[in-house]
Amino acid sequence: MASTDDHETNTKFAKKNNADFPILSDPDGLVASRYGVRSMLGFAKRWTFYIDKDGRLVKVDKKINLMNAGEDIAANLIALNVERRKR
Repeated sequence: MASTDDHETNTKFAKKNNADFPILSDPDGLVASRYGVRSMLGFAKRWTFYIDKDGRLVKVDKKINLMNAGEDIAANLIALNVERRKR
């Protein structure tokens, strides 16, 4: 996940939501700009980029529904034949 929020804000978000994934803090919006998702207000649009093991962009999901984003990501990973990590 990438966010235009600062590190402290993202750390609080991660703790509050029990996030078990890394969050990139991009407070200057450089990464958001390079991916073409920085809005005029400086925030990043909520798009999901799927990048394979070789670093190739294989899918961009621009229609994010926050209520079921996790399920949508899981479904997209299955559709992309991403190997499930064992816990």
